[in-house]
Amino acid sequence: MAANNSLAGDDFLDRKIKFFILQVLVMPFLSVNLLLIVTFFQKEYFYTTARYILFAVTLLSDSLLLIVSNILLIFTHFRINIQGWLCIIICAVPLLYLTVTPVTLTAMTLERYVAICMPLRHGELCSTRNTMHAILIIHGLSSVPCIAILSTIFVSASLSFYTKYWMCLIELVLLQAWQHHLRSAVYQFQFLILCIMIIFSYTKIMKVAKAASGEDKKSTQKGLRTVLLHGFQLLLCFIQMWCPFIDAAVLHVNYSLYEIVRYLNFVVFYLAPRCLSPLIYGLRDEVFFHALKNVACFALYKRNIM
Repeated sequence: MAANNSLAGDDFLDRKIKFFILQVLVMPFLSVNLLLIVTFFQKEYFYTTARYILFAVTLLSDSLLLIVSNILLIFTHFRINIQGWLCIIICAVPLLYLTVTPVTLTAMTLERYVAICMPLRHGELCSTRNTMHAILIIHGLSSVPCIAILSTIFVSASLSFYTKYWMCLIELVLLQAWQHHLRSAVYQFQFLILCIMIIFSYTKIMKVAKAASGEDKKSTQKGLRTVLLHGFQLLLCFIQMWCPFIDAAVLHVNYSLYEIVRYLNFVVFYLAPRCLSPLIYGLRDEVFFHALKNVACFALYKRNIM
């Protein structure tokens, strides 16, 4: 009995430590994203230029996804059960914004394609108004997987499901195996389409790069590196899309193992990429980096005064 109590105490302490580490990691990552968002609103040039507007969309999307995902992890850690209808509403946010970022990255790649391969039409096609329309289209396309997944819940769930108290996990909300298969198929199909569009843009830009010379060649090479970065970010997003399926498989084996795997997935594939990738993108852009440095210096100056 004493040994069992000791093991239970160790497990409780281990969960507390992991939860504390997670919160310590979440706050700086959200702070970095907030700093990038504040920098975006510092100059009119940023919020009237297509690529910066789309960059801000990824920042807001990633931040919202991190906040809601962290709330769900807090619910899981403290064993907080909520009613089914509320759980579905909360789960709709990560289901939507899990795909907003990869779709936006593809839109950013297409913007670079237009800038390099169709420079004379770039100002017309990538105007602020058209960019706003593109954001609506991005959210419309991103909502398709979310609507498809939620529709399967509405079809299969009984009325008592919505009033019953559950541990709010999307893996538990999807009651049937075919729902998990449909979810996987929708995400994989979407990823395939996005990959095709990025590969198409890369090959077109590469052809222009071979024919360019001087300053044009330098600009085109930078565009190629940007497209490669978007491809890498898309790969990270694809890994993130697979995390729920890994979580679901482990959940049916052992709940304690599920908590460990979900914790590692969240830190490695949610937190790090959704903070580091935007930061790298921001540091690569000279204009944005200069503005970011000014904002950071001003924030440190204000802090020292206070």
